[in-house]
Parts: sequence; C-alpha cells; structure tokens
Amino acid sequence: MAAATHRSEANVTLPTDEQIAIQREFDAPKHLVYKAWTTPELVRRWWSAKRGEVTSAEIDLRVGGRWRYTMVTPDGFEVAFHGEYREIAENERIVSTEVYEGAPENEALDTVTFAEAAGKTTVNILMMLPTKQARDAVLASGMEDGLQDALELLEQVARSLV
Repeated sequence: MAAATHRSEANVTLPTDEQIAIQREFDAPKHLVYKAWTTPELVRRWWSAKRGEVTSAEIDLRVGGRWRYTMVTPDGFEVAFHGEYREIAENERIVSTEVYEGAPENEALDTVTFAEAAGKTTVNILMMLPTKQARDAVLASGMEDGLQDALELLEQVARSLV
C-alpha cells in the first residue's frame, strides 16, 4: 500500500501595501534546503514549478554576485528573473534583489531566512516591492500558484539530498 502524500502549503500574507510574506515548513534539514536553494543544478529541478523547462540557472553566491534563472513554457514563452545578492549568511539568510525581466520597473528586495527545529526547516521570504501597484501586479500574475508548486518541488529536491 502506498503511503499517502502530504503537501505542505506556503502561507502567503500581505504585511504592508508593499510587502508579500511567504512562510513554509520543509521536511528536511536547513542545510539541505539552503543547498537546494543555492545550487544551480538543483534550482533547475524545482524553479520552473512544472510550468516549463529551466534553460538557465546561474548563481554567483557572494555579496555583489548576481543570479539569473530562465525557463521556457510549453508554448515557447521565455520567463526570466535576475538579481544581485546583498547579504549572505550561509544556511541562515539571503538578501537579494529580484527583477522579473518582463516588468523590470518592479524590482523587489527579497529577504529569505532558514530556521530549523526538530529536523524541519521553516523558510520565510519577505518581498519588498516599490509600490502597492507593483505588489498587486505580482499577486495578479499567478505567482502564488507557481510558488506553491515550486516550493513543493524544492522540498522533494532537498529530501533527495539526505
């Protein structure tokens, strides 16, 4: 008999007019979640959220370093994001900019923290956007559905590293 699968959902809230807060628990230790978050070949396995094929995952993981992820959807549309790392505390915290190349005026500042308790990791993501309109555009883009699926895949990738 197959074990029932449990899908953990990310909790998405709007603390201010310019912020999106995301929290999700992963059934994996934080060093593995962090590794899956920051290793290009692992990012390729989860970032597309099964909505296309990741064609590039470039990560220069250092303060001032840049990252860029691209994917192509089944209908041929390219989706690309990039940013620059502002703070890095290995296995603890990453602060970086995030730019959707289709709307570069809406640059976000993302703070991602990793906290472990009893072998499980809680990831908190705080996106700070320039305006309420930019925040609302991100929400209207379908970001939350893609995020839920991507984080589910991230957990699978992190667990596969045990």
